[in-house]
Amino acid sequence: MQERTERLSKRKNYIVIQGRSSPEIPNMVIDPLRPSTNARCSENAGCGYETECYSADMGGPTVTKVIIEPAAHLSGLITCPGDKSISHRYALLGALATGRTNVAQYSSGADCLATLQCLRSLGVTIRHHRGSGNDDSCIEIEGRGLGGFSASSEELNAHNSGTTLRLLAGILAAHPFKSTLTGDSSLRRRPMGRVIDPLRAMGAELQAKSNCPPVTIIGGQLQGIAWNPAVPSAQVKSALLLAGLHATGQTTVREPAATRDHTERALTLFGVEVARSGLAVSITGRAMPRARNVRVPGDFSSAAAWAVAAAAIPGSEIEITDIGLNPSRTALLNVLQRAGAKIVSELQSEKDGEPIGRLTVAHRALQPVIITPAEVPSLIDELPLLAALATHRGGGLTLTGASELRNKESDRITTLVKGLRAIGANISEQSDGLIVTGDCTLTGGTVDPKGDHRLVMAFTIAALGASEPSTILGADAVGVSYPTFFETLKSLRD
Repeated sequence: MQERTERLSKRKNYIVIQGRSSPEIPNMVIDPLRPSTNARCSENAGCGYETECYSADMGGPTVTKVIIEPAAHLSGLITCPGDKSISHRYALLGALATGRTNVAQYSSGADCLATLQCLRSLGVTIRHHRGSGNDDSCIEIEGRGLGGFSASSEELNAHNSGTTLRLLAGILAAHPFKSTLTGDSSLRRRPMGRVIDPLRAMGAELQAKSNCPPVTIIGGQLQGIAWNPAVPSAQVKSALLLAGLHATGQTTVREPAATRDHTERALTLFGVEVARSGLAVSITGRAMPRARNVRVPGDFSSAAAWAVAAAAIPGSEIEITDIGLNPSRTALLNVLQRAGAKIVSELQSEKDGEPIGRLTVAHRALQPVIITPAEVPSLIDELPLLAALATHRGGGLTLTGASELRNKESDRITTLVKGLRAIGANISEQSDGLIVTGDCTLTGGTVDPKGDHRLVMAFTIAALGASEPSTILGADAVGVSYPTFFETLKSLRD
């Protein structure tokens, strides 16, 4: 291990994009109200080339590759972009509220920008005020009130965002006009039946071939229902609560297992009463949300990449500030402790209903871990990163009960197994999970994340522990949730 560390410390840390080496990833400029499939490098980036970046059509051809050098260690103090899940919800509730809502530190990822574009197409006025930093940037939303959206003359394109599509479906089910929700080739393969069925039961008319997008909705007066989803899903729960906000009577969702509760917290923040009892959450219809000035905390799922990296690589310690520490999101920290990492989590405040604090993760000798089916719902976004952690020497992972991973932006089980195996991992695929043995050093190689932003991050963290460089194809997909991911990586190497 000492020889490898000395050898890596003498190597220049660099990232290569489309065959050109660059000391840093250039800044990318994207209009936050106009997600683009052809964003170009900023003229001020000084990168000397052009490339298509952060494509909204994640199912299209891969246009950007990144070469990841192994890392001797990572260290530093960082912040993360605004939370993706919370950003979606604040934008939607701001659009449904009466008055003007200001959202500071709104996520710059393509998924959340797609939500803003759909809202604009539905008649919502949205302005973006840029500042010198995340705290100074603000999205201003003029609320239309419940049932106040206007019919769009075009299909509503959610691009790669399942959250946008499912949550908007719940809202549009209550609007008395015809809407069509669609997305990129990846999103059009994702099942919608778990949202379509309860919305039909509430009184809306929905049409979708094979229960996949595009989904055509003819909305109308909804009646509250009690619904028991067979599979735990925060998106399904949220879609039904937003539909129930418009319905007559009470809407109750009883989950088979707890999922993230950002929608419940956001509804309360915007003045809507939410009742919780065990795994059941209820809302009474026609309660008008009230506009608020809100601030989005740092995204825990983005921070998770660096927490896992620090746990994986000897000599590493990373501190993350201003991060959301909602208990329904932080199950990863318990798993990292079981894997041997040193974790210090400090809750500093509860701002706008969301706990915020500081997180420090340091490497200690890795241990194999087992993830049970009961743990999967609270770890669903972090499971690819845990597979990456398991490839580092001393680690290991046995994962079961995670068949839901096959219905994400890609078939995450198959794509993870193929990709990690391609860079030297000892990994086997199971019908509902996978098994990884961290008994060897990865060799490096070429991986294709199939346009899945979570897998770009997972393959990067795995590649940092390899003996040779690794190439990640289509790395631009990371812009769905974390456009500055590779910039942050560079800062932790320096």
